[in-house]
Amino acid sequence: MRYNQLGNTGLFVSELCLGTMTFGPSGQEGLYHDIAGMDQATADSIVKCCLAAGVNFFDTADVYTHGHSERMLGQALKNLGVPRKDVVIATKVFNPSGSGPNDRGSSRGHIMDSVEASLERLQTNYLDLYQVHANDPVTPIEETLRAFDDLISRGLVRYIGVSNWSAWRIAKAQGIAERCGFSRFQTVQAYYSIAGRDLEREIAPMLTEEKMGLMVWSPLAGGLLSGKFGPGSASEGRRATFDFPPVDKDKAWSCVAAMRPIAENHGTSVASVALAYVGILADRDHRFWSIVTDHSGAS
Repeated sequence: MRYNQLGNTGLFVSELCLGTMTFGPSGQEGLYHDIAGMDQATADSIVKCCLAAGVNFFDTADVYTHGHSERMLGQALKNLGVPRKDVVIATKVFNPSGSGPNDRGSSRGHIMDSVEASLERLQTNYLDLYQVHANDPVTPIEETLRAFDDLISRGLVRYIGVSNWSAWRIAKAQGIAERCGFSRFQTVQAYYSIAGRDLEREIAPMLTEEKMGLMVWSPLAGGLLSGKFGPGSASEGRRATFDFPPVDKDKAWSCVAAMRPIAENHGTSVASVALAYVGILADRDHRFWSIVTDHSGAS
């Protein structure tokens, strides 16, 4: 396993990060429950395999299966007796955590409420990386950054990141942080795959300029690039109820068709070739990247 810097910090994380979006019981309502269906014992075994392979980086979010993902990840680490200092835990805040008008967003109030709940579910007294999960068109960036900076000062959070923001907004946030003396965002978590390369246009150059880390989610385009699917079969498996992320399927099938002979010539899988593409670009253009993948390699 190779280890990369987490953004422009001295913390090193495994190049592969286990995303735990699928951790949670089945049979419940909600978007993420469509792809969940995992008991604690299974979660423990997945985390154990990752640790044995050298993975020290684990990513979740408060919205995944209504908090069950955080709870199961925390319990898995406890069941396995993993020293807290040996793992890097990342989670996110933004999406609805209740039915109230303030149970969402990146306001100071929601962040302060949410961090306490996440810490309790994860059974830890600090988060290594706390990320804004999406863009909040209402809350001023200054308010969000000040709240995060206070959490870092209190020792509840060590580093902060952002997910699914546009390049201009991230650059603006970094400028505000510098002007106000707040802690900077160290990472960006964004969708990227060989079938969805929009990130290369503005996000990747911005990351290099700002010395930020990139956590790639869904490097297999929600499983479409795994080699298991082709034209007419994309509605099978979890894609039948959770067709995400949106992908130009014709382009995806062209990519799969091009990768099949490469995989055969190297005695490997189409999925490995797709992941290697993301890794090669990381080596060429950026030294801070990690790939966030679930247990099937198709986050």
